[in-house]
Amino acid sequence: MKKRSLRNLEIVSSIRLPGLRNILALLLCGLILPSELVAEKPMITETTFGRLKDGRTARLYTLENGNGMRAKITDYGAILVALEAKDRNGELADVTLGYDTLEGWLTNTSYFGATVGRFGNRIKGGRFSLDGEEYSLAANNHPGGIPCHLHGGVVGFDKVLWKSEGRIAEEGAQVVLSYLSVEGEEGYPGNLAVTVTYTLTEKDELIWEAQAETDAATIVNIVHHSYWNLSGDPDTSINDHQLTLFAGRYLPTDAGLIPTGERKSVEGTPMDFTSSMLIGARLDADYDSLVKGAGYDHAWVLDGAPSSEHGLHRAAVLVDPETGRKMEVDTNQPAVQFYGGNFLDGTVSGKGGVAYEHRSGLCLETENFPDAPNQPDFPTAVLRPGERYYHKMIHRFSAE
Repeated sequence: MKKRSLRNLEIVSSIRLPGLRNILALLLCGLILPSELVAEKPMITETTFGRLKDGRTARLYTLENGNGMRAKITDYGAILVALEAKDRNGELADVTLGYDTLEGWLTNTSYFGATVGRFGNRIKGGRFSLDGEEYSLAANNHPGGIPCHLHGGVVGFDKVLWKSEGRIAEEGAQVVLSYLSVEGEEGYPGNLAVTVTYTLTEKDELIWEAQAETDAATIVNIVHHSYWNLSGDPDTSINDHQLTLFAGRYLPTDAGLIPTGERKSVEGTPMDFTSSMLIGARLDADYDSLVKGAGYDHAWVLDGAPSSEHGLHRAAVLVDPETGRKMEVDTNQPAVQFYGGNFLDGTVSGKGGVAYEHRSGLCLETENFPDAPNQPDFPTAVLRPGERYYHKMIHRFSAE
């Protein structure tokens, strides 16, 4: 399908089917056939979301498919602001945590909905070496009182304004965001050109893709960081969700939540989600990894490997038994970080003024291994000139 400009798209999106009375009249006159009453096609609208402190304007894009599913994305932080999915009764609800206004997102310290980078997750001590050079990054996180670099630093990709364009592509309604991370930003080497694309398909899929190229060797691990609660009610706990992880091993961590380097079998442990398991069922187990992480906050090593360079494998399936909502996650990355909202404590007021309490949302972040730049046995996180970083993540929604 040929891509349309946003200006043309706004004209197309204003065209709606006639009211019910007119439709009945047209049917009776034989001017239209029942088979012609199809669902509306993908649509996208663009509005002003607010202004940054420096006066620049942030935009909000609302994507909608023919099934009524909606996703909202802002060019501030390349953030997923909301995702509305249907339950088993066809009722739509926002299944993400976050804020109602840009002002809330400007205070976002939990990375709700964010695109994080250059390196998502943790780097031990905020230090790494590359081609004989030592690099020092911000130590902006201190789990267990031990400093580390987290999610790209003090001003990572989640706290900058991206260039953006909304369009209708062959796959569906789409937002393309781009950002140039200059050499030395947050201590990283090389100029890194990044593109992130959100696509809402007619199959009720939200596809998130990140691509990057550099002019000097650097490290890259760009991650999507939405918090999910498939009940649509953040006053409920995600401990009542059922989770499957397609991973027979996970990465144990030290007290600073840095992987030890071991790939440990989940068999016979509370880390085993190889079959559907109630998240809260084993949280109180006296198990070292759960104690150190204050719950689930670990990377699981996905089974097998993608079938090709851009091939995907299944990472996770999340189900809310109460509403029937189901989310399947596919990726081309080697790991998925399952974070159970352990550090949410009611001090953050989100959408509708709701205080986000302990474990009111969870993250499923497909990614490279945490601390990969410091562990040669982990998959490399190095990107060199002439190479292209590519991360694809599919969220597929349904109800049962």
